[in-house]
Amino acid sequence: MPTSSAAHSPVLISVGTRPEIIKMAPVYAELRRRGVPVAWVHTRQHREMADTLYDFFGIEPEHEIALERRNDSLAHLNGQLLEGLSELYERVRPRAVLVHGDTTSTLASAQAAFYQDVPVGHVEAGLRTCKPREPFPEEKNRELTARLASWHFAPTAGAVANLAREGIAGAAVHMVGNTAVDAALGTSARLDQLFAQDSPALPPEIAPLRRNVGVQRVITVTAHRRENWGDGIRSTARAVATLLTEHEDIAVIWPVHGNPAVSDAVHAELDGLANKLNGRLTLCPPLDYPALLWCLRRSVLVLTDSGGIQEEGAALSVPVLVLRNSTERPELIDAGAGMLVGTDEAFIVSLVSHLLDDPFELARMRAATNPFGDGHTAARVASILQRDLKL
Repeated sequence: MPTSSAAHSPVLISVGTRPEIIKMAPVYAELRRRGVPVAWVHTRQHREMADTLYDFFGIEPEHEIALERRNDSLAHLNGQLLEGLSELYERVRPRAVLVHGDTTSTLASAQAAFYQDVPVGHVEAGLRTCKPREPFPEEKNRELTARLASWHFAPTAGAVANLAREGIAGAAVHMVGNTAVDAALGTSARLDQLFAQDSPALPPEIAPLRRNVGVQRVITVTAHRRENWGDGIRSTARAVATLLTEHEDIAVIWPVHGNPAVSDAVHAELDGLANKLNGRLTLCPPLDYPALLWCLRRSVLVLTDSGGIQEEGAALSVPVLVLRNSTERPELIDAGAGMLVGTDEAFIVSLVSHLLDDPFELARMRAATNPFGDGHTAARVASILQRDLKL
C-alpha cells in the first residue's frame, strides 16, 4: 500500500504501440475523470502512428523514452527500453505501473517496475495460444509479464482459466472485459456525431473505397504478424487477387503495414492488379484509428492476423476471418463471430467465396454475441485500482 510520501505519485501508463495506445486510452480517460493522478509514458515502438492517436484521444504523454535503434533485434529493443524505463521510474517514482497486452514495451515496462518494487497492473492479462512461437514474441511476453504483475485484468473467463493453470488465481485476478470494446464503441459513436455534422474526417487514401461503398461489398484486410512474413503474406495477397477476379461485386481495402517484410510482399503481388480494377482494390498506408473503424463498419467481413481487430470486429458485429493457425482469443471462434483460416491461398478463396454466396451464414456471424465485454472495462479497472491503492 502507498505511504504518505507517495500520496501524489501518479499511476503510470506505459505503452509503445498503436494497439496499446488505443486500448489504454479508455483507462487513462477514466482515471482522469475520477481525479486519480495518472501520467503517460510513450516508449516509441510505433513512432509514426502515435501522434494522430494521441491527438484523437486527447492524450499528451508526459514522458517519452528516447530510443536509438541501431538494428531490428528484439534484444536490442528490450535492452534500450529496460534501461530508459528504469531511469524514468526512478525519477518519477510512480505509485503503480499499468501495462497492456504482450509487446516488447509491455515486458520491459513490467521488468523495470518490478526491479524498483513498483506494483504492476496487467491489462488484457491471461491470453494464451499455449504455443511458444505463435505469435512470436508475444506469447512469451505475456507469460513473463504475468509473473511480474500484481493485478491481472483478464478480459474473459477463458483468460482467467489460463492464469489459473499457471498458478495465478485469487484476489489478484479480475475478469473485467476488454478495453478494445470501450475504445471501439466510443469511437464509433464519435464517428456518428462527425457524420451528423458533415465532417467525416476521413483520409484521402480511402476515397476510392468511399465511392464503392454501397456499390460493392467491402472486405478489409490487414496482416503484419512475424509468423506470416514471407509465404503467409504472399499467399494471402494471391488469395485477395483471386477473390477480386472471381467476384466483381467486391471491393478490398488493405492498409499495408510499413515493415518492408510486409509491404514489399503485398505490393509485389497486388500492385499490377490494383491499376486494373477501377478502385476496387485500395492499397494504402496504415489508417488512423477512426478511419479503420469506418472501414470495419462498412465491411461484409474482415481478413486479419491482428488481435485487436478480432476484438473490434466482434464489437462492431463484423465477421472476422483470422489469418493464423491459432489464436489467443478463442472466444471469438467459440461465439461464432469468427473463424480460423490460416494463410493457405486455396482455403481462403474457397471459404470467403462460400460466405459471399451465403448471406444467411454471414448474418449468423454478425448476430453472434460479442464475447469481449460491454464497453465498461475501463471503469472496472479504475475502481479496482482506487480500492487497492486507496485513492
